[in-house]
Order: sequence, then C-alpha cells, then structure tokens
Amino acid sequence: MLTVRDVIVNGNGVKKKTLRTESHRKSRIVSELRVARQPATRAPFPSRGVLLLDGRPVPVALGRTGIRADKREGDGATPRGVWHPREVRYRADRGPRPVTRLPVLRLSREDGWCDAPRDGRYNRLVRRPFSASHEEMWRADGLYDLVVVLDHNSRPRRAHRGSAVFMHIARGALEPTAGCVAFRPADLRRLLARLGPRTAIRIV
Repeated sequence: MLTVRDVIVNGNGVKKKTLRTESHRKSRIVSELRVARQPATRAPFPSRGVLLLDGRPVPVALGRTGIRADKREGDGATPRGVWHPREVRYRADRGPRPVTRLPVLRLSREDGWCDAPRDGRYNRLVRRPFSASHEEMWRADGLYDLVVVLDHNSRPRRAHRGSAVFMHIARGALEPTAGCVAFRPADLRRLLARLGPRTAIRIV
C-alpha cells in the first residue's frame, strides 16, 4: 500500500512510486538496543562486547571486569540493566557537531565529573578546579571527544553505585574501559543518528 510519502508527481502530472533512500531508513530512531558480552569462543576476555543495531553486530569495549548487576564504584564493571541516553557532549576542536536528536553540548576545559561517593555532587558534571575526586572531561587521549551521558545511577543517585558510566570513543583496538561502553569513532557517530531520549539501552 502506498502512502503520500511513497508517491511523487513528475512534470507530466503522472504519479509514480519512489523508493525511500538508505539514509532515510538509517535516520529512524531505534526504541531499544542490546549490548552483551561476545561469546567466549570468539572473545575470551570479558571486556569484549557487541551491540546489535538493525540486527547487525557492532563491536564495543566493555569494562575490564565485564558486565555486573551489582555495580560498585571503581570495580571496573559495566552495569547490567536498562539505561537511557540523556545528552551528548563533544570536543568542538576535535570534530564536527554530531548528528543526533539528543541534546548536544560542547565540552570545555573546566568540565569534570565527580566520582567521590561521599560528595553531594557525586555522579554529576562539575566545574574545575574541584576539590573532591573527579574525572577530567577534557582529555588528551581523545576518549571523551564524543560522549553519551547515560542515566545510570541518576534517579536516585546512590553512593558507591557507580559514576561516569558513558558511551564514548574506545582506546586503541577496543581496549577495556573502566565500566563504560566504548566504540570506534565512526560507529559511535552512526549510532548517535539513531538515538533518542526514549531509546532503551539494555546491557545484559
């Protein structure tokens, strides 16, 4: 059955069917994504994972200790559960603004992320200089040139239950993370075009 979007009128007033382009199909928001550890037969290390996008596997790096339901600060594990993307932050000096339907903000040299469980700003963006323990978001190694902030441990925030769980750019050939999900740069940019605030990211 044709819809209005399937039909155009040519110069002679004759209707004809058109094909939707590949780029249009790829721009559709996905409702859910699944991230899992790769089978041990293919990847014997717990930090190697895969994200399924349109039924196709996208290789990702996981935390150095794999996936864990009982996430704790500093355990090196990627938290099992269902999370949602909140916003994207990027280094404007390192690449173009990403194409996405998520809120997009530029990183600055003063940006940090509090990882001190006893601080009232735990698991939140902070401005540096900052006295409590925190991560620098403006990194020399490029991992945070493009960052998707997830809602893990945010509503409510609980001390010691993990902070700064992002989706970001991977180090080297998908080396282990401290608990995040990391991607090759091109894969992350491609994924961003498919994410919306209601997309569920299921880590199993």
